[in-house]
Amino acid sequence: MPASTIGPWLPDGELGESLADGLALVEDALTTAVTSEHLFVSEAAGHLMAAGGKRFRPMLALLAAQLGDPGAPGVVQSAVVCELTHLATLYHDDVMDEAALRRGAPSANSRWGNSVAILTGDFLFARASDLLADLGPEAVRVQARTFERLVTGQLRETVGAAPGEDPVDHYLGVLADKTGSLVATSARFGASFAGVSPVLVTALTAFGEEVGVAFQLSDDLLDILSEDGASGKSPGTDLREGIATLPALFALAGDDPAEARLRELVGRPVVDDDEHAEALALLRSSASLARATEVLEGYADRARARLDGVPDGPVQDALSALCTYVVTRTS
Repeated sequence: MPASTIGPWLPDGELGESLADGLALVEDALTTAVTSEHLFVSEAAGHLMAAGGKRFRPMLALLAAQLGDPGAPGVVQSAVVCELTHLATLYHDDVMDEAALRRGAPSANSRWGNSVAILTGDFLFARASDLLADLGPEAVRVQARTFERLVTGQLRETVGAAPGEDPVDHYLGVLADKTGSLVATSARFGASFAGVSPVLVTALTAFGEEVGVAFQLSDDLLDILSEDGASGKSPGTDLREGIATLPALFALAGDDPAEARLRELVGRPVVDDDEHAEALALLRSSASLARATEVLEGYADRARARLDGVPDGPVQDALSALCTYVVTRTS
């Protein structure tokens, strides 16, 4: 399994071994799911999976399942469904963003063109749906509603904030739909198929949404703070592409004279190398970055608060450690 599968916050001992075993099963199932009788389809569908990734969603499903029967039918399969769905969205996102790299490797669209990338994403959605059909109508319904939120979030991001809508509220709502919804479903599937009580399933689903948004916010901050591209892309990629993430939105909405030059820069794509370096330096020392960090910490704190009903023990400890990790991570 890829080394990046195991996050630094994951526990040692019996729980860690159980999760590693489960993730190995997920990896084998993913390999099967992206394999086609047609060699090119297998190559394209396996492209992003082979590039690695943290397997954050299946890992959370497996961890939530530890509160019930982690070996129950449907636990690993539902974790695979969530990861396939995530991988499929990455193919489509890269087309929309015209991305050249994904996980440090050439994106599918830059390698084979947009049509192949879109169709490969569709192929992965089809494989996820095929696995999902064996999990029952309620799982199909949950996945359909999750997919609706994924698409809605992408549409809202593409169109932008409505007239009179707070850009920060709009941005956080997009993150909840585009990222939080699938992370929430991962926790929900793992817990529900493991036979966890409905009350706890609800709490873990809410935990997943909060920590999912926090994870995306931390990605946005890493794009600014990373000195060496540890986030998987060159530092300041969002600035170059004119993507206003939370720190930039706070700067644009403010009137602090100390951030006047920053507002001027982040209000457009920053393609000039000197201006790009200036914008990064200003952002890194800005009050707007500090405000965005506080928002990230708030999501992590709310996620941790969802764990009040989780029994004391290594699973609760691991989930709490995840909340700390999303705030402090450097890659």
